[in-house]
Amino acid sequence: MKVEGKNAVRELLKTETKIEKILAENSLRDGESRAILAEARAQGVRVQFADKGALDRESETRRHQGLIAYVPDYKYADADELLAAAENKDGLYVVLDGVTDPHNLGSIIRVCECAGVDGLFFADRRAANVTDTVMRVSEGAANHLKIARVGNVNTLLDELKDKGYWITGAELGGENIYKADLRGKCVLVIGGEDTGIKRLTKEKCDRIAEIPMFGKVNSLNASVACGVAVFEAVRQRKGF
Repeated sequence: MKVEGKNAVRELLKTETKIEKILAENSLRDGESRAILAEARAQGVRVQFADKGALDRESETRRHQGLIAYVPDYKYADADELLAAAENKDGLYVVLDGVTDPHNLGSIIRVCECAGVDGLFFADRRAANVTDTVMRVSEGAANHLKIARVGNVNTLLDELKDKGYWITGAELGGENIYKADLRGKCVLVIGGEDTGIKRLTKEKCDRIAEIPMFGKVNSLNASVACGVAVFEAVRQRKGF
């Protein structure tokens, strides 16, 4: 897997992830890039220099900013360990139900990490996975957030409910999310880009909460909806 861009590579170096090498553009002169490479060398990471054309050929997006790190495939958190940890605290978790766009997934990961979410779950089939693109869009947040894949989202929700969690689906047609109590043991379910929350998953939710709309378009992008819902939960939980 490749991790591209200054922010993503910098955040990668803060983790215990094994970095096979960093490919750096040989014309890099800015202080930020030099600091990143100095930290990489201090950690014993091999740094290889090449011209911009070589990095462009290696990059999926040509947004590498002169730095590409090579790492093993993304290692997901253990779902059972996350569930065991959830039992003993008033955690905030996000469950994705059919998010398939890697850009949405990357943005959601960044939102969840910035908000201090305790963990993110999604199904291991018919859903986007953590790829090079997702890593880049998340700006390195995927290196810090606990992300787990599960065989069945509905079974997961049952397990979380057994641990005392209240399941809130973020979808049109429910109560005003700003009036919903999102404190305590809280799970937010975010639906897919086209289908929203699936019918069977919605039936597992304890309630549906919607974000009020005031324009002519009545729905938000999945990552934007996740951001609004997660930070409303954070606002309530922190007493802002």
